[in-house]
Amino acid sequence: MKPDRSFGLLTQPVQGWLVWWTAIRPRTLSIAATPVVLGSALAWSEGAQPSWMVLLATLACALLIQVGTNLHNDVADFERGTDRADRVGPLRVTAAGWVQPGQVRSAARFSFGLALLLGLYLVVQGGWPILVAGLASLLAGWSYSGGLRPISHTAWGEVFVLVFFGLVAVTGSHWLQGGEGIVDAMLCGAVVGLPAAAVLLVNNFRDLENDMRSGRRTLAACLGDAGSQRAYAAMVLAPFVLAAGLGLHGHPGAVLAALAIPSAAKLLPRLRRNASGAQLNMLLGATARLGLMLGVLLSVGVFL
Repeated sequence: MKPDRSFGLLTQPVQGWLVWWTAIRPRTLSIAATPVVLGSALAWSEGAQPSWMVLLATLACALLIQVGTNLHNDVADFERGTDRADRVGPLRVTAAGWVQPGQVRSAARFSFGLALLLGLYLVVQGGWPILVAGLASLLAGWSYSGGLRPISHTAWGEVFVLVFFGLVAVTGSHWLQGGEGIVDAMLCGAVVGLPAAAVLLVNNFRDLENDMRSGRRTLAACLGDAGSQRAYAAMVLAPFVLAAGLGLHGHPGAVLAALAIPSAAKLLPRLRRNASGAQLNMLLGATARLGLMLGVLLSVGVFL
């Protein structure tokens, strides 16, 4: 695959708030917000009384942890030499020289710190399970790019996303809203967590050559082309099977998730080795939109 520099780097740097808007990777933020909405909708469908302040605080914490993770990844990959000039992915502000590494690192710490402060309110509301989930999420967000053995450099990245942006986020939001039934919450978590993991798989598939040069052994690097394509298909299609199981488990409205099947089917042939960096970046965005669509449809379905 030839580098697609025109898509990865802009010729003219932006200024002001647009720099930080680029740095936080807004296209990924729905991955953090969707499970919070879904977990809350599931709890309300079970008869729990909506707590809007808790919902807003949970959304804010989830988004802040995602932003902190993205910023930390931006500066950490630059300092490790992973983000090179021939990178084919979207622009990273530290590597592009738009922001100094210390500024990005401080912004990441600020995001994590603010999430911790808001999380104290949620701990008061939800007790020790939220304390454990919150601290684990913060630690995971830092460990994704930090430490001697970052998660992002291993084949466990997709598992990390499935667990924290699916299972933990949905079950934690469900618990905070007074929901009951851990099985249903876990099923919902997997439904939105798998497409989120597929987003990371596309990202790592796109960066495969650069990652191999840098010594990163991501899941895409371990599986190869054919294995990555099969894993992607499983992550995209399995949520519909799980949604059907949720429908059989007392939430017939989960059948609404089937409306996203045509969109999912169109994505499968697009993960191929000869795709350009721009094409894979578009697939990454389309996969994230599929996860958002599934989360919205399932939220509406279980609530109604």
